[in-house]
Amino acid sequence: MVSGGFRLDFLLETARLARSTYYYQLKQLDGLDKDKELKTEIQAIYSEHKGNYGYRRVTLELRNRGFTVNHKKVQRLMKILGLSARIRRKRKYSSYQGEIGKKAENLIQRRFEAAKPMEKVLYGCDRVCHSK
Repeated sequence: MVSGGFRLDFLLETARLARSTYYYQLKQLDGLDKDKELKTEIQAIYSEHKGNYGYRRVTLELRNRGFTVNHKKVQRLMKILGLSARIRRKRKYSSYQGEIGKKAENLIQRRFEAAKPMEKVLYGCDRVCHSK
């Protein structure tokens, strides 16, 4: 009898689980946390640096403190603890430098049609050359 007065073999058959799986999970619930010391150290490092450290920097700091630990394990534990680095947003690139140089005068006044070829061509002068 498990919970609610049902037999274990019926429950396992209904859930399509092996008996060994049930007892393995039961044992895991009672087991001690082997990463408890590592978790407390990760939380300490995270809080010391006010949440600015991600898993890479936390891993390096752990190694400096004498722990031999893989970055993937640190990443997994930080995810379990709900710790993530504060992301500082970078500004988007903008090549705009403001108004540089001087604008040419609007000599043609948007009248683009010419009566004959080369009528509205600017040469080295500051005005539109008209030949009438």
